[in-house]
Formats: sequence, C-alpha cells, structure tokens
Amino acid sequence: MLFATELLGANAYDNNGDFVGRVKELFIEPADQPSRVARVLLSRGRYRPLVARFDQLASAVPGRINLTTDEGSLELYRPNEAWLAVRKDLLDQQIIDTNGRKVVRINDVDISQQRTNGNVELRVTHVDVGLAGAVRRLLQGVVPSAMIHRVQDKLPPNTIRWEYVNLIEPDPLRRVKLRMSSQALSKMHPADLAAIAEDLSPDERQSIIDSLSEEKAADTIAELDSRLQTQVVEKLDPGKAADIIEEMPPDEAADLLASLPSETSEGLLDEMEGADAQEVRNLLQFDADTAGGMMNSEIVMVAHDATRGEVIDYIRFHDIEVEQLDTIVLIDRQATLAGTVPVSRMILATREQPMSELAMTPTVSVNPDAHDREVFELFDKYNLRTLTVVDHLNHPIGAITVDDVVHRLCAQA
Repeated sequence: MLFATELLGANAYDNNGDFVGRVKELFIEPADQPSRVARVLLSRGRYRPLVARFDQLASAVPGRINLTTDEGSLELYRPNEAWLAVRKDLLDQQIIDTNGRKVVRINDVDISQQRTNGNVELRVTHVDVGLAGAVRRLLQGVVPSAMIHRVQDKLPPNTIRWEYVNLIEPDPLRRVKLRMSSQALSKMHPADLAAIAEDLSPDERQSIIDSLSEEKAADTIAELDSRLQTQVVEKLDPGKAADIIEEMPPDEAADLLASLPSETSEGLLDEMEGADAQEVRNLLQFDADTAGGMMNSEIVMVAHDATRGEVIDYIRFHDIEVEQLDTIVLIDRQATLAGTVPVSRMILATREQPMSELAMTPTVSVNPDAHDREVFELFDKYNLRTLTVVDHLNHPIGAITVDDVVHRLCAQA
C-alpha cells in the first residue's frame, strides 16, 4: 500500500536509471477508469513538464517512481479539464461521510499497485480522513518513511472507500466528470443532510441542494436554520425554487416565504401552481406567533357518521400523504368540528364502526388568532398530538401537530 503523500514529490527515473523529474501531480480519468492513476505529472525545473502514462510505470515505492521507457517517449504536459488531480482536487478537500453523516476533510489518499503486462498500475482505494493521514502528511520528508509507518500503525485508521466518496464541488461539470451520484445522499435523513449543509460554504451548500430531488430538497431546506433557508432559496432559479416550495407542507412553505423579501416572495408565489399558491397565501395572513401561523391547512376531514371502512376507502382513493394521517377531523352536516380521531384508534376498530364512537374526548380546538403560548398550554394540558384550528364559525381550517410545537419551542430557545 502506498499513499499519495509518499509519491507526490518523489523522484522519477527512466529505464536507463536517469533522473527525469519530480512527481508534481497524479491524475485520474474518471470517465475512463474511475480509480486508476492515468497519468503522472513530472516537473523538471525550468523545462516544460512531462507526463508518464499509466502503462509507462515500472514500479513505485515511497519517494521513487521508475519508468518502463526513456524520457523521449514521454508526452509534454497539456492541461485537461477531464482529469481529476489528486493534490489539487482531493487533498484538503471536504467530502461527505455518508456513514458518519458528517463533513470530513481528506488528509491523504491510499493507493494500491497492480502488476499488468510488465508495468504497474496505481489504483486509488481509499481516502484517509483520520489522524493517521494527518500525521503522515506532517512528517513526510522530515523523518524516514519506515518511521512514519511505525507511528501511523499505532493510530486508529479512519478511511472511506473510494467508491463511496461523494465530492462536494459547486461546479456541476466536475460532478459530471466524477460521475457523482446523489443516491447515497438521497438515502440520508433530511435532518442529517441539513446538518451537513450547515457546515459547508454557501456554494458547496447550494451544490448539495441542487443534487437532490425536489421532494428531498424541500425536506432538507425545511430542516435548515431560517437564515440559511433564505440564502439557499434566493440563490435558486425561481422556477426550481417554486417547485421545491410546492413540495413543502403549506405551513412550512408559508414560514419560508414570510422570511424572504416581499418582492421575492410574491415572485415565487406567482411561479407556483394556483391552488398551492392560494393555500400558502391564506396562511401568510396570520402572524407567525399565532395558531394560524403554526397550523398546516392540509387536514383529512370526514363526516362524523362515516364508518371506519368508508374512511379507509376514502384515504386510499385520494392517495392521501402519510404525513397527514396522524389524526382524522370529523365534521357534522353544518361542516363544523364534531371531533377528532387518532389513526391509531382506527387500527383495532371494525369496518362498520362509526367514526363518532372513536372520537377523542373532550374535543379541543383553538382559534387561528390564539397566541402560541395558548397552543403550548393546550398541548401540555391535554397531552395532545394534534390540535385542530377552527374559524369563527367553528369550521376546521387546519391543524397543529406536536412536531410544529417542538419546532417553535426550539426556535424560541
């Protein structure tokens, strides 16, 4: 096993044993072989640098590379944007450790050797993000390699396999060249993605959001600090920003738009579909510290005399989002609040059982202009999971969940 820091700066010799130059850079061609060191850049003082191809490497040891050919067979160096440079593009760069759910820095690169047709191929196997790699870089060139290896062997290894690495790169072309896939990121919880994004620079944060689906981006933005939410949305293309906001629950979308300049907010509402925009506009009329400002207007309402089986059929037919299925709101023939039924109570009920028999008691509700402190007190007093918000005619217009309460309390802490 070799390390990039042991090869960068190493002396290179041709097949006659003559000095050719010092290793200045190692290049990977991701579009060809994503892990193979395709070319080695050799610096020669005031002369133009040369490049040795992967099939011109005879052997490699710490501090020395031997070639299979003479200097005359090497190419003159010509920059190529399709190449990934180990020193420039990898060392000291930030990456996402999807297993550890955090941002880490690359201290070194692990390289293996494969003997092929009389030459040796160098392959990137891992990136070192731990103390061992940091110590190795610190001591490289100061003490002998054997001593460095003895020191690093006593340190806990911390590496990430090369195929699992997602580079954070704001340039979209670089992501294409690296064949970056957002699959690993898309499997992470939005809260973890948000925590990672908050540790990044604005450009890096934006590149993460750009790599996600609209639904995942919406969930992740909702988990960001409100200040960062504003920064991210303002940098997005208005059309894409509107599409992402449409994926948010109306209450979260309203909170986000309320934090934006009025001109930006109005522009995004104009980009959104009519029904979604109107729902959010209705919520924006309420102050943020009121029940109306906390509620989500997407609630499931059914007749109080409907049976459990009819409600199940209704939910399946309308393909209602799982997030809305915590509590069912019951209404009477005048469309006024008649009770609420937690979905958990429906599990053991028979198909023919009326929903009214499953309703919680007492029926607790709140007006949209009620202060958030009153909302907190009701949740605490009745041990609620959901609180229905009603207008002056007692018509249900939304609901506040315990998640909304926790979020608001955390924001006030």
